[in-house]
Amino acid sequence: MISLDNLSVSYGGWTLFDSISFMINPKDRIGLVGKNGAGKTTLLRIITGEQQPTEGAVSINSECTIGYLPQQMRVADTTTLVEETAKAFEEVLRIEADIERLTNEISTRTDYESEEYAALIHRLNDANDRYHILGGDTREADIERTLLGLGFKRTDFERPTREFSGGWRMRIELAKLLLRRPSIFLLDEPTNHLDIESIQWLEEYLKNYNGAVLLISHDRAFLDNVTTRTVEISLGKVYDYKVPYSKYVVLRAERRAQQMAAYENQQRLIEKTEEFIEKFRYKPTKSNQVQSRVKQLEKLERIEVDEEDLSRLNIKFPPAPRSGQIVADVKEVGKAFGTKRIFSGAEFTIERGQKIALVGRNGEGKTTFARILLGELEATEGSIKLGANVNIGYYAQNQDDLMDGEFTVFDTLDRVAVGDIRTRLRDILGAFLFRGEDIDKKVKVLSGGERSRLAMARLMLEPYNLLILDEPTNHMDMRSKDILKEALMKFDGTVVVVSHDREFLDGLVDRIYEFRDGGVREYLGDIWYFLEKRKVESLQEIERHDKPTTQKAVESNTGKLSYEQKKEQEKLLRKLRKNVEMIEEQLATIEKEIADFDAKFAVATEYNADDYTKYNALKERYDQLMHEWEKASYEVEITEQS
Repeated sequence: MISLDNLSVSYGGWTLFDSISFMINPKDRIGLVGKNGAGKTTLLRIITGEQQPTEGAVSINSECTIGYLPQQMRVADTTTLVEETAKAFEEVLRIEADIERLTNEISTRTDYESEEYAALIHRLNDANDRYHILGGDTREADIERTLLGLGFKRTDFERPTREFSGGWRMRIELAKLLLRRPSIFLLDEPTNHLDIESIQWLEEYLKNYNGAVLLISHDRAFLDNVTTRTVEISLGKVYDYKVPYSKYVVLRAERRAQQMAAYENQQRLIEKTEEFIEKFRYKPTKSNQVQSRVKQLEKLERIEVDEEDLSRLNIKFPPAPRSGQIVADVKEVGKAFGTKRIFSGAEFTIERGQKIALVGRNGEGKTTFARILLGELEATEGSIKLGANVNIGYYAQNQDDLMDGEFTVFDTLDRVAVGDIRTRLRDILGAFLFRGEDIDKKVKVLSGGERSRLAMARLMLEPYNLLILDEPTNHMDMRSKDILKEALMKFDGTVVVVSHDREFLDGLVDRIYEFRDGGVREYLGDIWYFLEKRKVESLQEIERHDKPTTQKAVESNTGKLSYEQKKEQEKLLRKLRKNVEMIEEQLATIEKEIADFDAKFAVATEYNADDYTKYNALKERYDQLMHEWEKASYEVEITEQS
């Protein structure tokens, strides 16, 4: 479908890609990995044609369509959410008009045996097929399902797009992209602006998608759940593994070990041969053997070992000064902005040494609560009492916006550092991969990952005993996230982290506070315990189970279904299953009728317009029933799990 042939990209004397080649096939699920700056985004831009390689070419099948989601893009703000999303169906609307025009023209003609009439029928069939493939029959339902899946509420549908924040506007573009159903998705960090529920919905969507997917992500769980192939970019070369990310990590280590063993064996052979040549070079009695060894070396095919990219963060938080046992006592805290209530009823205690996560859909109050805990915002109701000797270090989600773009990397730390720590600024920056000339770069030219590292470096400047981290892993590569996670696990203070990265939270936190529907729920367990208990396989399932609440609900205290509720549920299940069976019977009938027509057409000696009209109507009805069957089956599934 897409072939990359000997691509090279050079900037001055620096080579980003060195003659890389690989194929993207239909239905491939590829994770594109490598450290920040390795060239992943550049490769996507080359495939889309936005950037040209220095050498080589990209060959794309003429029928291949590309859907590209960059990390940053401009979003229109002149329509409502649902109107903007419906723009994804512009091609469907054009095809719809063509179908109407062709149908009208065919209905007025009587030259059934002519080539022109047959050509019109053929064009109409092609248009109908394309219309169904692009989801023309179900576009309104598809728009609703996609928007709900990505975390929007039905009450958002008529809101102007200009009212949505940058992260939500990126979701609008993602929704449009998904609804266009291209041959291949090129997705650059699609989970950066999504919460856990929406990420899991997107995972299911991409796993079941009929086209190909090439994605860049630093979310290991997302990669493992979506991809079946991993292409690594490292130091200008690509390495292709036909496995998901976690298996790739193992295979890569094995490949590296094998290469090193073969390389070291050959180096020992070369060293001994050169020693022999040097020792007997001037002895006539050994001249034949010397010449033989020289020729042996000349013919030897030298083993090359892939350069190992050993650059990595080296993070160690300063020891935490001792605080009181109670770090923060949260009593019935709530926040509203004017008439808009964000959340209420938050009541829990944070104790010294705990590591907790705040999770939930975007806009439910996680960052707002973090800022109240920090003291940047005042609670509308309730109170937070900090314990003795609590010193807070804060990493804001918009950390890069809080740094002056005109300052250099060094100045950014130098202006806030005090005391002896100022003598160690270069060492701290070096630990965060800012070395040599890097420390003189202005903040405004740094990449997102570099800004994240610089913001994290600022937390090293003084010892804190409470770290509040709001989406600290956005824009970080996987190795950097692993090292940050390890440093936080060794940190002897208290940590409150807002994150949607399941792999990052796994093993780091042991208590979850979920912000949802105006309330706060406590889960006494890790992130996988939370996900299992909440059964967040899809946004629709959660919306079905949850009711708005303004008071604390502790998961461990939720009661079981009453006898009457069970009876109602069983009654509903019987009804839903019967509906599925009825649809399956209709599908079987239509399948037989379509098969009969196929057999008839295979032996036909003349064209019958009525037969083809009925045939196309059957296929259209079949597609509609399949969509109804998928929805009905899904309702059975989530009802069984409730």
